[in-house]
Amino acid sequence: MTEKELFLLGFEKHHMEEDDDYYYYLDVVSGLGFITCTSFQANENGWYAEIFNTEPSIRFTKFGELQGIINQLTSAIVK
Repeated sequence: MTEKELFLLGFEKHHMEEDDDYYYYLDVVSGLGFITCTSFQANENGWYAEIFNTEPSIRFTKFGELQGIINQLTSAIVK
């Protein structure tokens, strides 16, 4: 997965205070979001996103799979 693909999915870049490292986050609804690895980790192993704050981690490494789950979740939101 690429940074451009994360941007296309609506992820927002967040800079870490300690250094030049950054990550991306997507808030689907209150209490449910996706967080990526850091840019440092991505340089070593490529970008991936996880559902935030789950145990065990639920990880997506492929754009199409992540896009599909985000589309399913957002289409099920009751307004």
